[in-house]
Amino acid sequence: MLIKGTVHKFGANIDTDAIIPAKYANISDPAELGKHCLENADAGFATRVTNGDILMATTNFGCGSSREIAAWSIKGTGISCVVAISFARIFFRNAINIGLPLLECPAAVEATASGDVLEIDLAKGSIRNLNRNLTFQAAAYPDFIMELISTGGLVPYVRSRLTTE
Repeated sequence: MLIKGTVHKFGANIDTDAIIPAKYANISDPAELGKHCLENADAGFATRVTNGDILMATTNFGCGSSREIAAWSIKGTGISCVVAISFARIFFRNAINIGLPLLECPAAVEATASGDVLEIDLAKGSIRNLNRNLTFQAAAYPDFIMELISTGGLVPYVRSRLTTE
């Protein structure tokens, strides 16, 4: 799975309340959640995202409450992947469960700025910064996680497994 998009970079400790403010917790439509994604951290973020863009942050991205709508709001903007130095573990699981890929790669984060264009090969874990002609290596996903992401998340993955078995 190849991903190519423009980077929107944030700093450390972006918590789930910053990703999607609690006042939107009653919304279940990802596209509607996406309109409010990160609005407290960057009011114009959702309007600048183009489908396929990449979200980047430094450390502890997704800390705070375990609400799954934080990952859904990111997916609802059209963001195709999140790259960070580190993620809060519950957020990591929630994102993978909805088919939003995340990569931990400190070197890529440190050498990339907002506006740079990345090309990511999820199967290999490679990250190419096309603006700076740099390549980085993150851990590649195991085959079953790649299949889970490519089918759109845990629920579609389980449905497809149940219909084929």
